Amino acid sequence: MSMIGEHARLAPAELSRAIQDPDWGWDFVEEHLAADPGDGTPVPGGRLHSTGKMWHALEYLLKRRGVEVNVVHGEEEVPGAEDWGCGPPRTITPERVQLAAEAMAAITPEGLVEGVTPAELASAGIYPYADSAPDGRLADAAVAYQDLNAFIQTTARLRHGLIAWIA
Repeated sequence: MSMIGEHARLAPAELSRAIQDPDWGWDFVEEHLAADPGDGTPVPGGRLHSTGKMWHALEYLLKRRGVEVNVVHGEEEVPGAEDWGCGPPRTITPERVQLAAEAMAAITPEGLVEGVTPAELASAGIYPYADSAPDGRLADAAVAYQDLNAFIQTTARLRHGLIAWIA
């Protein structure tokens, strides 16, 4: 079974409602999942984003590059939320999304993986590299970052917040 990083973009009032009523937040996600074409292609302007199996590598690489906002797991646990897969969802406020977007705008996909080897990720226990051959492709992490960065930039531009979870 694969673990997948997931994000939902919410306007400030929606984010507040999801924090107050986590069941409403899950219903919001399910409604948007039902409208998704399901082919894994990022939908421009879409409310949902998946980092796929690259979530752990992205978290490691972004931290290594000094991004202080945890855009992969989120920051504040949604109080009273059920497990959305591998634990409860976590939020990122619009202000923290803006901070993340500024930091990420300065990092190219190539720059994110520069000086890192698949063997380093494997030895650090970073999923999915720890579960694969040591010659795993860093290009996969760079592409996942490019898509995540675009989603974060859109979220910041709209002054929205995020809910993140690992499914």
